[in-house]
Amino acid sequence: MNPKRIIISRTDAIGDVVLTLPLAVYLKQRFQDCTVIFIGRNYTSAVVQCCPAVDEFVSWDDILDNPAESLRKLNADVILHVFPRKEIAKAAHSAGIPMRIGTSHRTFHWFSCNRKVNFTRKNSDLHEAQLNFKLLKGLGISNVPSMEELNAMPLISPKGNLRADLNELLNSEKINLILHPGSRGSAREWGMDRFAELIQLLPADRFKIFLTGTEKEGTMFRSELAEPFPQETDLSGKLSLDELIVFISRCKALVAGSTGPLHLASALGIHAVGLYPPIRPMHPGRWSPIGKSTEVFVSDKECSACRKTAQCACMREISAAAVAEYLMGL
Repeated sequence: MNPKRIIISRTDAIGDVVLTLPLAVYLKQRFQDCTVIFIGRNYTSAVVQCCPAVDEFVSWDDILDNPAESLRKLNADVILHVFPRKEIAKAAHSAGIPMRIGTSHRTFHWFSCNRKVNFTRKNSDLHEAQLNFKLLKGLGISNVPSMEELNAMPLISPKGNLRADLNELLNSEKINLILHPGSRGSAREWGMDRFAELIQLLPADRFKIFLTGTEKEGTMFRSELAEPFPQETDLSGKLSLDELIVFISRCKALVAGSTGPLHLASALGIHAVGLYPPIRPMHPGRWSPIGKSTEVFVSDKECSACRKTAQCACMREISAAAVAEYLMGL
């Protein structure tokens, strides 16, 4: 089979979307004449549109009032339900997309998909980006790329130039470093005091440090990270996603938990320093950033004691001194 128009459906968060882009790259390499269409949310469109392997972006937010007709107009041969969503599966079935591929572990796929792949993500030892490739069994493809192959894939390339005022903030004589302390509840957090300790360990004559996050996140860390350290630049709440992507690409490194900006940094090729718990399935074996310049800090043990608590003792065990030592070696 040589499909001409393939839909990848993933309507969740930025990091999840970034880890799905290798699938688009692989499909373009495997079916060189195909058109790859990505269905996502409005707030992730800036990420997808930076991926050279994606030809068209369709926002689920814009078509949810009449999804079946909107999908029909795409004239797709295949839809891959990477992030299972009942409404999209039902719409794809109603639209008559010839090949509808999804996991067999969703009951609604039994009524909406005509090719169901039997695999589960929950207890797998594969990385999230590798697990996405399991759906290609519906196309007769059993190959799952190695992590080395995934790390070498070109995923995103920033579009446009950096805003003049942001460009003036960068210091060509120092290491431009982004610290992204928050996670909007999507990942285990290191703690503001640990980030403050890290700032104190990094000499100001070598590092130019920027703080990023949403406005809401900024209100949570400014009193601990921005106000005590006037030499830092607080950009929280001041950047659109498009601007953040370009700004990250111009910096040397980024430190964060398992968040969207961490995955953006790795995909953009800068040093992505991830802070992770050893708890399955949140551990780096499943969610580490993919790219050529990544480094992950995680406690060397398996732990589930903090699974049901907001605070994670294992995250707290990650030493600010160890992270500082790595950054000093850049």
